[in-house]
Amino acid sequence: MGQYLRGDVLLAPVALDSRSQAKTRPVIVIATSADGELHVCPVSSKPPTDAPSLPLSIDDFETGGLDLFGESYIMTSRVVTLRSGQVIGKRGRLTSGSLSEVIGRVPDSCLSGSGLQKPGKRPAAKKGR
Repeated sequence: MGQYLRGDVLLAPVALDSRSQAKTRPVIVIATSADGELHVCPVSSKPPTDAPSLPLSIDDFETGGLDLFGESYIMTSRVVTLRSGQVIGKRGRLTSGSLSEVIGRVPDSCLSGSGLQKPGKRPAAKKGR
């Protein structure tokens, strides 16, 4: 079991929706938790027709990369939770700018439970004492 960080590009078995079976595909780590859970956005070779996505190119990588013969797409509207033990391997790391763009495009509704907050957002103040 490895230690993974936000921005790591990993390979892991992920189903893109409830109708499909899990397939080994690249994922982008957008948040981690102390208990070994990873919150990731899957990457697909086909752009989704029913949800927003973000193109991924070799220029988005700080280190490593994917075998990108065509475009790939980060499915920013789908956040999946994995255990570190499910990771098959690490393929690289996104640049900080690319990671910020990915996180900025993830809908707030997909972030609930991930412990991740978008830049510039602050937790709601508690009322009363």
